[in-house]
Amino acid sequence: MRQGKFPALNFKILWQGSTLQLLGVIILPLALLVLVFALGSTWLHQRAMREMVGDRDELAVRAAAGALSTEVHHRIAAIRGLALRGGDDETIGREVLASYDFLAPDFDLGLALFSSDGELLTSTPDAGLNWELLASQPDFIDFVQSSNETGKVIEWMLNDIPAVLVSASSLNGGLVAVGGISAEALAGHIVTNVLPGERETRVFIVNSEHVVVYQSGSDGYGVEPANHPGVEEALQGFSGTFYMQDQGLEHVVSYSGVQQLQWALVMEEPWQAVATPILTNTQVAPLVLVPLLLITLAGLWFGARQIVQPLRKLEKKSALLAWGDASEIEEPVGGIAEIRYLQAGLVHMAQKVQAAQRSLRDYIGVITDAQEEERRRLARELHDDTLQSIIGLKQRVQLAQKNAADEASRLSLHELETIAEQTIENLRRMTRALRPVYLEDLGLVTALEMLAREMEDASNVKMTFRKQGNEKRLTGVVELALYRMAQEALNNAARHARASHVVLGINFNHDKIEMQVIDDGVGFEAPNTPADFAPSGHFGLLGMYERADLIGARLNIRSTPGKGTHLTIQLPQTS
Repeated sequence: MRQGKFPALNFKILWQGSTLQLLGVIILPLALLVLVFALGSTWLHQRAMREMVGDRDELAVRAAAGALSTEVHHRIAAIRGLALRGGDDETIGREVLASYDFLAPDFDLGLALFSSDGELLTSTPDAGLNWELLASQPDFIDFVQSSNETGKVIEWMLNDIPAVLVSASSLNGGLVAVGGISAEALAGHIVTNVLPGERETRVFIVNSEHVVVYQSGSDGYGVEPANHPGVEEALQGFSGTFYMQDQGLEHVVSYSGVQQLQWALVMEEPWQAVATPILTNTQVAPLVLVPLLLITLAGLWFGARQIVQPLRKLEKKSALLAWGDASEIEEPVGGIAEIRYLQAGLVHMAQKVQAAQRSLRDYIGVITDAQEEERRRLARELHDDTLQSIIGLKQRVQLAQKNAADEASRLSLHELETIAEQTIENLRRMTRALRPVYLEDLGLVTALEMLAREMEDASNVKMTFRKQGNEKRLTGVVELALYRMAQEALNNAARHARASHVVLGINFNHDKIEMQVIDDGVGFEAPNTPADFAPSGHFGLLGMYERADLIGARLNIRSTPGKGTHLTIQLPQTS
């Protein structure tokens, strides 16, 4: 026999003062806190390094774009000087060009002088450009003829190789000086000396036609330079930095426009590649805490598996033992040696308790039989002696009422007759309660139905009886015990629960018989164990528990203050 709820206090006591509490409350939170702080600081450090790389790259790209513009201005100034010194005299122009050998490093494709109508006058020896061939091209002639004394810059493709042509005319426009620089030579010097040179860095320059005029660094990237994000913004004269995913890595992309040439200068690199070995070590350092966390989790798992779970199982089995069910206490719960020793002690104690319960059950059985015999004797005496005497008294009153001389005497005798009739009815009801005749003659179901009706008439509380399954006749002892438990439960619901509706039901299954008493009364705090019935004043529940124990039934009590009571009695049946 057991109640349907178990107290949570035992596990709480077991939890307090245990090594598991040390692991779960101190070590694990501390390890998690240290790990969170370590990983958080590493994440913040990475974010700071990411922003730092982005700022560095943006400043470097802006500086490189400015240096390119400065280099172009420098070459324009040199060409203007050459044109001004040459004047309009072709002979002087040739002599001046011969003396400008020092400009050869700045104009790797060579220098040349043209007349105002585009005729080639002279050029530097070993020039990288075929000036005579250029002089025959209409576009080049237009470039020469449109030159002015302030200087002019144009892009030119020489055999699919990008180049830059710089021109300036003399004051009178009779002589035009032209210099050629390859885009590789112009940008390579700046990129090498101004921009970072990490192995994973890629630098490229795209012109307004989205043609790549220069590219250096790693080429193992997934986005082509001509249509790379940031190119369009740089061609519009903007500069900035953004981050993008490329082949599973986050890349920092910085861009800036070269205004003099309408070029877009873009630099791309995975920002993690800039991280120093110290940063890499700081990223790995928090991983040292992972083994500590794993060890802590292993300790918690061991404690939960070998201590907490076995103790919970043992606590449930102990609660069942408190309700008289010792069938499961011998099943091993596992765990550490101390828990196994504790279970062995409980098994030994349960065996002694069972022996004492058997003796007590026999004693209670004798007392219960004596109570029932005394009730039957009292019921017979009330029926055969007291009830018959009152019936005779009622008949004498009826005769005296007929012979009464006046109306006042007849009224008094009528009152005596009414009192006698009520007394007879009360004695009959008491006799049926002491000795349920319906139970002996018609069976348990009819007796329970009549009990519900009588209790409804006596208490003015609505009583509903329900039956399920096919009725089975039981032994007299079992039927009487079930009847007495139902009688006690209905009395409690009517007298103490202040219920407005009580349901008495019995269900006959093939393997068990289940009787339920459900009320909508005030409810109460159900005792945790049968030992708490008497101290808490629940003597009626104690009697029901003892009767259920005598017939091998299981008593289940569920009650909550304000939500009524649900009482169930389950009696196993053998086929």
